[in-house]
Amino acid sequence: MKIGAECNKKRICWGYVFFGFLLTSCGGPLSISPIQTPIDPLPYILVTNAPYATPSPTPLKPAPVTPTPVPPILPTYTATITPTATLTPIPSSTVIIDFSALIPKPGPLPEFRIPSFAPPPSPVLGDYETVNFLLIGSDKRFGSSFRTDTLVIVVLRSKEQQVTLISIPRDLWVYIPDWDMQRINTAYQHGELTNYPSGGPGLLKHTILYNLGIRIDHTAMVDFDGFRLIVDTLEGVDVPIACPYTDWHLVDPSLDPNDEGNWELYTVNPGVVHMDGDLALWYARSRKRSSDFDRGRRQQEVLRALHASALHTDALEKLPQLYQDLNNTVTTDLNLTDLLQLAIFAPRMTNADIRSYYIRPPLVTSWITPLGAYVLLPERLALQTMIQEALMVSDQVIERKKIIVEIQNGTINDGWDAAAASRLNYVGYETRIMSADKKGYVQSLLIDMTREQRPDQADSLLTFLGLPHASLVSMADPDSPVDYRLILGTDYQPCFDPTIYVP
Repeated sequence: MKIGAECNKKRICWGYVFFGFLLTSCGGPLSISPIQTPIDPLPYILVTNAPYATPSPTPLKPAPVTPTPVPPILPTYTATITPTATLTPIPSSTVIIDFSALIPKPGPLPEFRIPSFAPPPSPVLGDYETVNFLLIGSDKRFGSSFRTDTLVIVVLRSKEQQVTLISIPRDLWVYIPDWDMQRINTAYQHGELTNYPSGGPGLLKHTILYNLGIRIDHTAMVDFDGFRLIVDTLEGVDVPIACPYTDWHLVDPSLDPNDEGNWELYTVNPGVVHMDGDLALWYARSRKRSSDFDRGRRQQEVLRALHASALHTDALEKLPQLYQDLNNTVTTDLNLTDLLQLAIFAPRMTNADIRSYYIRPPLVTSWITPLGAYVLLPERLALQTMIQEALMVSDQVIERKKIIVEIQNGTINDGWDAAAASRLNYVGYETRIMSADKKGYVQSLLIDMTREQRPDQADSLLTFLGLPHASLVSMADPDSPVDYRLILGTDYQPCFDPTIYVP
């Protein structure tokens, strides 16, 4: 199989992107020399610093852009990278994987023409120590007109072994360069239809850079069928469900979705739910009875579950099948060498290394356009603050990762231990699941086995778990392989909202 040649088609490589970031079985004594791949330069667009008019409750419809002659000298917006953190020193024993081939060289970033109705560009945040990916989910299978309704930015910081996920709602109201104020999910297709330099990916990259200040280095887009194939080829995925979720579900994916009789209400309850491709797509995409914000949460749950599941599967053996399955359903700009490097890095991570952020209220507010469309207006300063935090090295997570919490399910509810582990992973704690001595615990117990017996450390764990202080039991054990033992009782409430957690 001429895998390298096929990867130059910029399609099937997403199967490897998926495994490189989310999966782990490619780890091992594989040595790859970095290849400096030429960067496809994006165009430079002249900028004018026009004033930004904040929308009022009844704003006027933005006027169309009319090209005007460019004077010889214009003030320009110069995009520069704003450092957001001081990197934490890495112990000499830590093995560092070289991602230099994936990170663009520092240099001038695009300049943008700013029409009078558009907001000013966001300051460019971050540094050149990260590789920033954009995962795109689309409904392209339904024809030439499609939207990119799933947008998740993945920020990989290899030295600190941290990954940040940032979910972008599809209705975010943004300025799409060289066009108009529109929903962000229209940028990709507009770039394709207008032959924008670098096409849909190029315009979407520029839209995110202009409005959010995040440099996007690589993109990967998968449609519904491709997502199903990924999950089914992996023989399904085990998703820890914290909160029950009910929504309309097509009885069979082969049935006509336009026939109301082919739909039924379906519920997943707390615990570990094994999902095939169809069920995983439903869980990650449905929103009839919820919202785009909740959908972003569920999408990140599925991504985390895929990563965790692959730790215990023969994912490497399934790569050839994924290669064949995904050739016509996935588009990416990564080559095989890039993807293999990602695959080497993935085994060094657990879900405790993945931080989750969401663009949601109060970072955005609802607004109805003069044409009656529902959109989300960004609260620019608050949003910039969140993004800056998301791109920083989280010293809190680094410290929490040193703490190991053993979880035992003392209830009759299957999967509650995995759901509790996921809950602690969101804020950076390493977890282990062990069997409880019995299933009849009424009260949940958090047993502090540390030598130091720090009240502040134990209180933080209790807060994240939603447990009262009465659940804490002090039992110092210097020889214990874990720092805390959590025994879940029937009083434990598994449902929690990860979007309010601050990693």
